[in-house]
Amino acid sequence: MDLNVRAFRTVQAALEDQPISEDHKKSASRRGGLVGGPARAASLTAARRKEIAKKASTSRWKKNRDVLEGNVTNAE
Repeated sequence: MDLNVRAFRTVQAALEDQPISEDHKKSASRRGGLVGGPARAASLTAARRKEIAKKASTSRWKKNRDVLEGNVTNAE
């Protein structure tokens, strides 16, 4: 058996024995978000931030207008 195949099978067997809990997944996701959000914000230009904010605002106001005009087909 090839050394790489044996190593792969060993890792797979080790991972199967210990399932990852939901709490662990959530905490890992939270830690990643705390790092990723500020990093993304630092990399954006002012023009791109403005573009994103404008798109979000338009989307929010469109939803409100649709609700007021009765154009909503399903409850959101």
